Amino acid sequence: MPLLAHLEELRKRLIFSVLGILVGFISCWSYADRIFGLMQQPVIGALRHHGIAGGLVYLNPTEPFNLYLYVALVGGLFAASPFVFYQLWLFIAPGLYRKEKRCVLPFLLSTVGLFLAGGLFGYKMVYPASLEFLIGYGQRFQPMITIGEYTRLFVTIIVGLGLIFEMPILVFFLALMRLITARWMWRNLRYSILVIFIVAAIVTPTADVLNMCLFAAPMLALYAISMGVAWLVNSTRATGAV
Repeated sequence: MPLLAHLEELRKRLIFSVLGILVGFISCWSYADRIFGLMQQPVIGALRHHGIAGGLVYLNPTEPFNLYLYVALVGGLFAASPFVFYQLWLFIAPGLYRKEKRCVLPFLLSTVGLFLAGGLFGYKMVYPASLEFLIGYGQRFQPMITIGEYTRLFVTIIVGLGLIFEMPILVFFLALMRLITARWMWRNLRYSILVIFIVAAIVTPTADVLNMCLFAAPMLALYAISMGVAWLVNSTRATGAV
């Protein structure tokens, strides 16, 4: 396909993805209050664990309404993630061989599964641990956490980890295009570990080593899985199976 045709196809898939997220947003709008109830459980639990009464506050009369819009949008993003990843597949499929195009179902299952697994890992493990540290560190003060600041931090961690968990899928396509190999990833393991810890230090909301390791540990595991994915792709390429 020529460059303009690629750009037109990209535009088409982006429009369909936005429409899918819009449908998800509309579907989640009536459940926005329930969704936010789940979102605030980590901070409520952390406050109670440290014997602090109260909850989240807002400083602007429009903030609760804007919050529910934001919550419905994030919920719509997760609800529409299978459709969005399918649009991504339709964009890259023309550049694949016929045998490779048959991987559409494994691609969708793996991308959606990893995205949701990353979000769940952040919700169950990383975010509560971060809040426990932050609230415990400042427990001599009375916290006044606004709903807007809390939600932005929540979404940054949950969506960020969901995207980080897509590392094996990214490596799969890079190996498929012969841009990287499992041997190259192994040779550069020490540098990759350094980069992973730098990224973990940047994205973690706290400055302690424990929370940085909570971010880095799944990234290291995903890197190891990605090496296996790259080796599998390279092997099947060499035998002509792909």
